[in-house]
Amino acid sequence: MSAIHIEEIKAWLRFSMEPGIGSVSGRELLSKIGLPQLIFDASYSTLASFCSSKLARQLSAPVSDEIEARIELTLQWLQSSPLHGILTWPDEMFPRELFELHDAPLLLYYAGQIETLSKLKLAIVGSRHSTAGGNDNARAFARYFANKGWAVVSGLAYGIDKAAHEGALASGAPHSTIAVMATGLDIVYPGEHTELAVRIRDNGLLLSEYGIGMQANAFHFPQRNRIVAGVSQGVLVVEAARRSGSLITAKQALEYGREVFAIPGSIHSPLARGCHQLIREGAKLVERAADIEEELRAADILS
Repeated sequence: MSAIHIEEIKAWLRFSMEPGIGSVSGRELLSKIGLPQLIFDASYSTLASFCSSKLARQLSAPVSDEIEARIELTLQWLQSSPLHGILTWPDEMFPRELFELHDAPLLLYYAGQIETLSKLKLAIVGSRHSTAGGNDNARAFARYFANKGWAVVSGLAYGIDKAAHEGALASGAPHSTIAVMATGLDIVYPGEHTELAVRIRDNGLLLSEYGIGMQANAFHFPQRNRIVAGVSQGVLVVEAARRSGSLITAKQALEYGREVFAIPGSIHSPLARGCHQLIREGAKLVERAADIEEELRAADILS
């Protein structure tokens, strides 16, 4: 990695770590001033015309010791494996689909096979407390689409997420699945999925907007879900209760103009009620993988 590239990465890292800068406010500053190096080189008066005086003082001051230590930790992680990387907005491999989000992540950390991002992507999500039948459906749909050359996107959680990743990996297809994580990539949550995460890294991609060392918290999961929806051409909900986080993912996907699919279930099953609600609200009812392909062709996503 060249010295120039390291300095660019350090600027993006600092920008993403500065208190008071989130996805929306960060995007606004980038649009008005330019890349992070230009922001940190700008005068206080210039910065104060685009943000609060407190934030302007912060950005025009030298980097804090705490952030500098976090940047150094990140660079150590980055250089510890050729499978580790960071994508910033100017990078060709940064998912263009995410720019459609008003709160697109400022950068993405990855571990694994970066080529996976260039594939068509189907998100498969659902309940963490899934049934055996739901898991079978998730594995079957994931395996089918992985064999068709798609990457299956999910969140590495218990239940349907785990089954979707497993089904994609079982296809034996290269670059078959992407796990979007709610932690830094040096931490696997839940811990029981560490072995699965290693398999995904070696045969697909681990992705996160959260920095190295970042533990999971409740806010991270809905934020993670917007990336699951945003990078995908479509979202399939396999099983979901009425208040499932999967419904958040599906509704975000609808807001982003993505295709949303749901598998119906028994009227007596609480895990079918979320899917039935989505279908009433416009999601496409799915009984077989071909149903998804037909809808994607109609939407000009598949030829």
